[in-house]
Amino acid sequence: MAQVTAALVKQLREMTDSPMMECKKALVEADGDIEKAVDILRTMGVAKAVKRAGRDTNEGTIATYVSDDAKVGAILELTCETDFVGTNPKFTGFAAELAQVVATSDPADVEALKACPMNGATVGDELTEMIHVIGENMKIARFQRVSAADGALGGYIHLGGKLADLVAFKLSDDAFAASAEFKAFAHDVAMQVAAAAPVAARRDDVPADVIDHELAIYKAQAAESGKPEAIQERMAQGRLEKYFKENVLTEQEFVKDGSLTISQLAQKVSKTLGGQVEVMSFVRYTFGDAE
Repeated sequence: MAQVTAALVKQLREMTDSPMMECKKALVEADGDIEKAVDILRTMGVAKAVKRAGRDTNEGTIATYVSDDAKVGAILELTCETDFVGTNPKFTGFAAELAQVVATSDPADVEALKACPMNGATVGDELTEMIHVIGENMKIARFQRVSAADGALGGYIHLGGKLADLVAFKLSDDAFAASAEFKAFAHDVAMQVAAAAPVAARRDDVPADVIDHELAIYKAQAAESGKPEAIQERMAQGRLEKYFKENVLTEQEFVKDGSLTISQLAQKVSKTLGGQVEVMSFVRYTFGDAE
């Protein structure tokens, strides 16, 4: 009898998106022949998953989860074949459950997530079951766990799950997280992230290569003016400042009130709460942008 290795079991699982134990049983029965094992899996009731495993999944949704204490959260993109399924409450509810598993289990990658416990089984088993129930191929495209140990998280979902984000805030008092003022502020900032697509939360977080690239363009533009080098430098720096104001979250004008920047809005809510509220970071997903 041929030896059924872990690598062979993994290969069959990737081919069929079937549960690990079922793959192992099929390979044992097929004496290690992977093609025969596929046929055995089809007769064992996972034929739908096998048939659909190669289908394109260009539709789907983005789900978020934030824990009750707002300290831990996750954002996850789940894909399917059609927009009809992508907006199905069963599908979107499953995506939300997966985001919660990411937050609580902190898996390293998609394969690790599939091995995480869920509803008395594993995520991989539940995913296969959903493929059976709904009748379309599905894939976990990407996910990220987010934490705010010194503060709280806020989130926003837009366009029926096609755009979503989580924002981390630092709070001088954990009690602020439960206040109506902070919740409204966190929602507004998360909405700002969705609408204005900033490149970073704070100026110091803008990657150096992005700054160098922008500055090089502005210097080249300034050189076209024919003005003295000192003036060209000031022109380039001025345009870089404008870039920061347009693309750094805390420096952007608040979309609901252009008289305030997000930083000034944070100062306003800080004064109301009698402490300090700071915007620290964010994660923003647009559906279909997974690498």
